[in-house]
Amino acid sequence: MADPRFFRASGPFTVAEIAARTGAAIAGAAESGRLLRDVAPIDAAGPEHLTFLDNRKYLPAFRQTRAGAAFALPGLAKEAPAGLTLLLTTQPYRAYALAAQSFYPDPSPAPGIADTAVIDPTAKLGEGSRVDAHAVIAAGVEIGQRCHIGANSVIAAGCVLGDDVRVGANATLSHCLIGSRVRLYPGVRIGQDGFGFAPDAAGHVKIPQLGRVIIEDDVEIGANTTIDRGAGPDTVIGAGSMIDNLVQIGHNVQIGRGCVLVAQVGISGSTRLGDFVMIAGQGGLSGHLSIGSGARIGPQAGIMRDVAPGETVIGSPALPVKEFFRQVATLQRLAKKKGD
Repeated sequence: MADPRFFRASGPFTVAEIAARTGAAIAGAAESGRLLRDVAPIDAAGPEHLTFLDNRKYLPAFRQTRAGAAFALPGLAKEAPAGLTLLLTTQPYRAYALAAQSFYPDPSPAPGIADTAVIDPTAKLGEGSRVDAHAVIAAGVEIGQRCHIGANSVIAAGCVLGDDVRVGANATLSHCLIGSRVRLYPGVRIGQDGFGFAPDAAGHVKIPQLGRVIIEDDVEIGANTTIDRGAGPDTVIGAGSMIDNLVQIGHNVQIGRGCVLVAQVGISGSTRLGDFVMIAGQGGLSGHLSIGSGARIGPQAGIMRDVAPGETVIGSPALPVKEFFRQVATLQRLAKKKGD
């Protein structure tokens, strides 16, 4: 169902091949040999399409789907229309993501260097890499194999990129070491000065920012996100973390493995996040805080204190989620009494 001008599907794949790839169990019509040629939304899928259901909100569409096969929770198998082959799993969305990767694998860049690219003679460019028009790669840069450097991007002196890195158009990188399979979307800014100065009535005194940005393997950083380099300690983004568009990460921030930061999150300097922390859109964290592993921070939350591992907080100033909603309910009751 994807526009073929922009996306080229692989396959087809049999239901059995998809089940082996995702670990799902075949049920329903159980046509393990059925050929599937593409993925599609549940309400638009046809007999050659694979779809999924993981939210009861879409049960009406699921009951009427024309898809050839669908990932679904085991408990929802009885809701499937006759003739639908089911791929039962406790994680339908994850399974669908794996299957979609099979249909649309990330293509390797076509190797080559644009005539207008500017590459310093001391820079090293790995085999199979591509550099697009007007990109600038400065002295001493090391770029791994099969990387793609987008148009008008600038990679400043001394930066190191691992293998299979994608740098979007108009991105700028400085003072950074980047792992493998990292994706930096257009307009990303990595490694610029941190916001550090000593306040003084006679004029604020800038503090030299002498650290780096370390981005570990398998990280994605969304469009127009900015990550400042450290003042002395490094700014670190842990392996497998996913960062959305328009996120600001201050100097010395350390983010653990597998964290998720949604759009417009702001993290002030020297705050530390453990592993698998999730911060919803527009969450704001003040500096020098510790956010424990597995913590969840709600949308537009204002965090001014440490958050314990596994804790869920929301509101501004942020409170534990149960306490926040208890206060909201109390205010609603008081407002209703006053209105009566």
